[in-house]
Amino acid sequence: MPGVTEREDPAGKSLTDYDRPSVAVDVAVLTYLDGELRVLVVEHRLGGRALPGTFLHRGERLIDAADRALRDKAGITGLKFHQLRMFDDPDRDERGWVISMAHTAAVPVSDLPPDAALRVVDSGAVDGDLAFDHTDMVRLAVDDLRARYTAQVDPDRLLGEEFTVLDLRRLYEAIFDRPLQKDSFRRHVVAALDNTGRLSHPGQGRPAELFRRRGAAQLPAQAAVLLTG
Repeated sequence: MPGVTEREDPAGKSLTDYDRPSVAVDVAVLTYLDGELRVLVVEHRLGGRALPGTFLHRGERLIDAADRALRDKAGITGLKFHQLRMFDDPDRDERGWVISMAHTAAVPVSDLPPDAALRVVDSGAVDGDLAFDHTDMVRLAVDDLRARYTAQVDPDRLLGEEFTVLDLRRLYEAIFDRPLQKDSFRRHVVAALDNTGRLSHPGQGRPAELFRRRGAAQLPAQAAVLLTG
C-alpha cells in the first residue's frame, strides 16, 4: 500500500505505538518416583517455588529460552520438550504485563540431577503452592501426559526399557490418579508388549515376567475407557 512503511499498519501507526507485554517461558518437567507422579520445581528469586522459567531475550526463540531456563535454573541440558499453550491473563504476574508460553516434558527420574527438587502431583494439583499460575500449567501438563499415555505404552520411558505388568499398572494408576483392575489392565496392554523371557530380580519381590514395548506400543481405543473411566 503506497505510503505505508514496513513498520506501519494501515491506520498509520508504527509498532512502537502499541503496548507490549514481557514474554516468558516456563517448563513443567514431569517424572515418576516411588509410585507417584512428580514435577520439578526451583526456588524463585522472589520467594517460594516455581517451574523453571525465564524471560525471552531479544532475537531469541521460545524453544531456546526454555532450554536456557532448564540449564540455568535446574542444571538440565538436552531435554526434549514441547509447547502447551500461552498463558496470557494480564494479571498473572504482579510485577507487570507478562505472558508466558508453557512447555512440558516427561523424563525418567534418572535423567534429572540427583538433587532436583520434586513435588508430588495428585489429581493434577501440586503438593504446595507454586508461584504465579504455575499450578495451572502443571494441570495442563498432566492432561497432555494422559493423552499421550492413553495412546501408547509409556512413550516417555518413565519405567525404562524393561518392566513388569505390575510396574506398568502402578505407573498408569499414578498418572491417571485412579485404581485399575489388574486383569482388565493386562488385557488392554499385553498386545503392545513383548515378553523378554526373563524374570524380575528376586530382591524386588516375587519374580515376575519382564516385558518391553512392541514397536510403537500403540494401545487399543478401548484403553481410553479403562484409563479415564
